[in-house]
This record gives sequence, structure tokens and C-alpha cells, in this order.
Amino acid sequence: MDNKFGQTATRLGMTLTTALLLATPAAATEGMFALGFSTNQRAMGGAGVAYGYEAMSAALNPANAANVGRQFQMGIDIFSPRRGYTSTGGAPIFPGTIESGSNYFPAPNISYNHPLANGNVFNISVYGNGGMNTDFSEPLFSAGSTGIDLSQMFISATYAGKSGNLSWGIAPTVVIQTFKAKGLLNFGVPNADRDWSYGGGLRAGIVYQASPTVSFGLSGQTKMYMSKFDNYATLFENAGSFDIPASITAGVAWQARPNLMLMADVQRIFYSGVPAISNSGTAGQLGDPGGAGFGWDNIYVLKLGLEWKANDQMTWRAGYAYSENPIGPEDVSLGVLAPGVVTHHLTVGGTYAVSEKNEIDFAIEYAPRNSVAGTLANPLASGPIEIDMSQISVSVGWTHNF
Repeated sequence: MDNKFGQTATRLGMTLTTALLLATPAAATEGMFALGFSTNQRAMGGAGVAYGYEAMSAALNPANAANVGRQFQMGIDIFSPRRGYTSTGGAPIFPGTIESGSNYFPAPNISYNHPLANGNVFNISVYGNGGMNTDFSEPLFSAGSTGIDLSQMFISATYAGKSGNLSWGIAPTVVIQTFKAKGLLNFGVPNADRDWSYGGGLRAGIVYQASPTVSFGLSGQTKMYMSKFDNYATLFENAGSFDIPASITAGVAWQARPNLMLMADVQRIFYSGVPAISNSGTAGQLGDPGGAGFGWDNIYVLKLGLEWKANDQMTWRAGYAYSENPIGPEDVSLGVLAPGVVTHHLTVGGTYAVSEKNEIDFAIEYAPRNSVAGTLANPLASGPIEIDMSQISVSVGWTHNF
């Protein structure tokens, strides 16, 4: 039975991995980072750095894997961002209120947690870390239809264990990202083919069980060092360099009642470590060393979540997250292409146990519209412009306990 299940899981995993890379250009809410990586994490506002309860919890904190038994998980999130701009600026910027197309994106995830004979744990997780997409049919900069398409896939192999009240985990991580842009000819950026970038870094974390009901967690990832997007050497700083920012998250989990878990996490994302993302749009020529970027600032993210086990079959979850906006009024010029400006996130979901070993997970996320107004300043035009975004997503997943 286990061998047949393993073969099925492997085939499903290969399918999901391929789909994940090709179909997740916008599954993100903290600027370009995902709020959560599994269905259950999304249901709790992305919180859980101090709570190991599922295989995919290793994506929040590698140490969480040490507190999960043998388990297989998979899920998919249907993510729908609505983004656009309003401009009365001078020609040739396309005027009016313009909405981006391409509004639905499937974002799969998959994870397997396996206890080892030595008492430690091995976990493999594949998930979309984030991305961004816009697709304007209008000639935004007088060079045909305009937009960008960025996808990032993380493959983390976690080794975790416990020493007394302390759980630890380390996760070497391989990253694949892909990018395509169009409509930027007047910025010196050709309508090139889709390009690919490869690299990686390290993720690690700890969880300390301070008492039977309280645990503290700390997790971080290094900057993910990536090969350059050669096809877009005239867009990204330093001839196509586009690494993935480092981040760190600290949190607490409190078992307030036998059937009620409360969580609070604080995350810091260091966009300043990647010049293509953080440099000002007026820093210099696009593509040059030290040249212009999207102007994104470092941000804090607060995540609050709860889990209520109503009975043996039904578990309910809810959450709220607040993310600082990385885009200021001075950075709306390129922000039109990547308007990651949502700040408030409301989430709800749950798990229904269909049998002793199998569970169905579900979640809904909603981020109300937020906008940033500023002045368009680029080689083509100047004038007032407001960028905006709202988001909604629906997730479903399957958890198998061995």
C-alpha cells in the first residue's frame, strides 16, 4: 500500500512541480512574497513560525518539521489579483483608468515529511515563494501591450531534529525563477523571450517549547543568489541581476485551551538587499551597475492566526495580516508594472477529516483594494498617476497521515 501510494505521490509531485513554476506569477501578498505556502497557512493569515502541525509548516520554519510525523501534503491556490492604474498624465502614457488582464493563477504546493531512524526528520517541500504579473492590453508606454511576468519556485530539503525543548532545522534551498516583459521598448528593453534564472541559498530556524502551552519560533532565509536574466540585461540592475531578498520571522504560539491555538508572527523582508528591486527609479540607467530599480522599501509584516478544533472531524482556522506597503509615491513610475501595494489581509478556512488518515483542507483569502498616488516620471511622460491592487484567493488541499 505504501509503495503504491509513494509511486502515486511521486507522479503527482512531478506534475505539481511543473505546474507550479509555469503558473504562479502573482501568488504573493507581501509585496512579492507569498503570505503563506499551504492551504492551512493561508487560512491563518500566514502565521505559524512557532507551530509545527503539518508537513508544509517546514516552509515557514524548517524546525517545525521536527514536530510533525510522517505526512504527505498537496494543495492548490487559485489566486486572483486585480490591479491597475488611473492616470491623467501627459501623452504618450495611456490615459484613463486601466485594469490589467490575466486575473487568475493556479499556485500548487507539495510536501513530504519523513521521520528517520536516528530520531531526526527529513522534509522535502516545493512551493511558490512569490512573483508578480501585469498584463495591459493597452500600449502603456506607446510600445504595444505592456506587462511583466515573474515566477519563483523554491525546492527546500529540510533536515530537522529535537534536543530537549529545542527543535531545530536547516534547509538548503534551490530556486528557479522565470521572467518575461513586453511593451518596454522605449525604455531600451526589448520584447525578449521568456528567460530563466537559477540559484539558491539557505533557510534555517528554531522552535523553543517554553512550557506545555507556549512555544517561540525564529526562522530566516539568506538572500537567494541567482544567475542573471541575460535577456533582460537592459532592465534589471547590473546587467540582469535579480536575486531574491532575505527575510526573518519571529513568532509565538499559545495553546489557550485544549482545542484552541493562537499565533502571532512578525516578519521583516529586506528588499534593500536586491538593487534591482530597491534602487530608486531615478538612480541611473536601467541595467547599469547601481542603476534604476523599482524603489521598494524594506517592510514589516504582522500575522495573527487561530486554530479551533471543534470536534474530531472539523477544525476551523482564521487569520489577519498587515503588511507595510513597499512602494512610496515617488516610485509609482515603475510601480505600474508591479503594483504590490495591498496591506490588509483577511483569511478563513478549515480542515475536514474524511477518515483517520485523510483530511481535506480549504481556505479563502481577501485583501481589500489599496492604492498609492504619485507623479509619473519617465523618459516619455510626467503627470499624476495612482496605482492600485486588491486580491482574493481560494485554496484546497489534501493531507495524508501515515
